[in-house]
Amino acid sequence: SKQYLQTHTIPDASTADIYSVATTPKHLITASGSSSLHIYSTSPKNDENNPYPLIQTLENAHKLGAHHIAVSANGKTAASAGFGGELKIWSCNDEDESSPWSARGSIFDSAENSAAKNAGEIWSIALSEDGQFLAATTFDGRINVWDLNTLTSSEPATKLREYETKGSFGMSVALSSDGEFTASGHANGAVYLFNNTTGRLAHSLQGLVKPVRTVAFSPASKFLAAGGDAKVIALYDVKNGEQVANLTGSQSWVMSLDWSDSGENLLSGAYDGKAKVWSVERRECVATQTESDKTLWAVKWLPKTPMTRNETFVTVGANRSISFYREASGG
Repeated sequence: SKQYLQTHTIPDASTADIYSVATTPKHLITASGSSSLHIYSTSPKNDENNPYPLIQTLENAHKLGAHHIAVSANGKTAASAGFGGELKIWSCNDEDESSPWSARGSIFDSAENSAAKNAGEIWSIALSEDGQFLAATTFDGRINVWDLNTLTSSEPATKLREYETKGSFGMSVALSSDGEFTASGHANGAVYLFNNTTGRLAHSLQGLVKPVRTVAFSPASKFLAAGGDAKVIALYDVKNGEQVANLTGSQSWVMSLDWSDSGENLLSGAYDGKAKVWSVERRECVATQTESDKTLWAVKWLPKTPMTRNETFVTVGANRSISFYREASGG
């Protein structure tokens, strides 16, 4: 088994539950029930007494708070989805150290919504590695994919795909790193894999009969992991749609999943406040963190950089704080 130590906590990081966290090679961004998005620096050069300083607050980003934040792996584009139905796109300019992130525009589901300035019934969101494609689920089970390269302050983003499903709430969405596949998880337990090139359903994945709150592609897009109220994490082969494993041992709903950079480990956060690290090869839980008994809404690995030796992950949730865990090893 592995051991992870809680190395740092930012208490009361928000005045409300923190629902989502996104990580880039330099930053960590949180979305919460408050109206602001918060950006923290994860630079290894930071003072060890304050290793993750708050460097920017995007005030009034979402009047009613935000439930999802996503970033592109290259760290240049972020998207945030708010409880008011708005979906906003943000850009990062690394040259500007004091306020690197700025608003780039908004996404609207339709012309009618554009007039009302919101994206309609949007829930979960995902960005491709280069930030060109944005996928979002809707309350009525649709999954939309937009091309953000066409988005300007005056021009809306082009909608490339609109996948229809059986009408069940789209609770989770993911894009494969190569942008080839979109995956979605639904309230009725359905998990779908769409081929973005053909615009067709590639696989309807079986096995989870309860709400699927989180879906995540492995780094090489070989596997899709899905979790939710069934309390198991299902692993699927992306190419053939077969279920290859069931990771059992969570006592509670699985709220969030994230793959480590190497693809060797899967991180899960649960409704009971437990974070778990799973060995994909051994198909078992290798570490459990029980510091919180309040819901973990989101968990994420910090991306590996040339400066990081040990893997670090971050958890956020109902206790309104941000906690960091680092692998304890001599490496």
